[in-house]
Amino acid sequence: MSDKILVLHVEDNPGDARLMHEYLREGESAEFDVTVAASLAQALELLDTLRFDVVLLDLSLPDAQGLDSVRQMGESAPDLPIVVLTGLDDETTAMRAVQVGAQDYLIKGRLDGNGCARAIRYAIERHRTRAELRNQSLRDDLTGLYNRRGFLALAEQHLRMAVRERAGLALLFCDLDDLKEINDTFGHPEGDRAIVAAARILRETLRETDIVARLGGDEFTVLLLDGNGAGVAPILARLRERIDAHNLRSDRPYRLSMSIGVARRGAAMGASVQELLAEADRALYDQKRARRKRGPRQTLSGKMQQVRSS
Repeated sequence: MSDKILVLHVEDNPGDARLMHEYLREGESAEFDVTVAASLAQALELLDTLRFDVVLLDLSLPDAQGLDSVRQMGESAPDLPIVVLTGLDDETTAMRAVQVGAQDYLIKGRLDGNGCARAIRYAIERHRTRAELRNQSLRDDLTGLYNRRGFLALAEQHLRMAVRERAGLALLFCDLDDLKEINDTFGHPEGDRAIVAAARILRETLRETDIVARLGGDEFTVLLLDGNGAGVAPILARLRERIDAHNLRSDRPYRLSMSIGVARRGAAMGASVQELLAEADRALYDQKRARRKRGPRQTLSGKMQQVRSS
């Protein structure tokens, strides 16, 4: 983060907004760039287009009151620390706001420049530290992708975003083929290499806005916004191309392949994360069953012969 701290001040009282601006101008050494929003709705619109480092949130807004404003802001901007502002007679609500996600609170009437500056800096640092600790518990140790816990937590945010933006959703349920045979034939360290390679291919293929996770073992999943319902086919095509390219340059005695089930939801259709996972899992099973009906699948030993003769 640069020396300039970008502050979104959500305050409908012009006098209080000017006073806060003066406090931050006289604060310690940091330079603050303050943008004022007069309502929660205006603040959420600004968050869609501008970057901020911290939110100063008044608890008495024309379109949101008390803890409701904190919850809505936290859901819309989970990566931003929130410092709530409250009157002298509402300190209890401010303390409850910290319990539901705010980093700190400031009481109007007890403010000064240095105190505001320190509160903002500490809130940013605490939020960053908590995010790092939380991120460690949400990541898969082997691949660096999100684990099941991380996926479920972030997927809920993705669903809320899709509802707000009236966007479609798609979930891919991916199974790394032949992992058991790789483990049995070459040992678990080689199986781990195959898992890491599959994770890298998924990460390189998908957009940064997509949620890519390893659910465990040989199972991966991806949740992505699919505005017009046409975004999945190109992604699957790119994924096949990257897997093929990996196999062409790989010196491992096996080839990577994935089976993938897809579940979609239109912009007007509701869905839970568990429903999408179950539907994509069924699609994956149907794909494997159809493949078995078409004839015996090439064994790992056959793939090894193919690699050795190429």
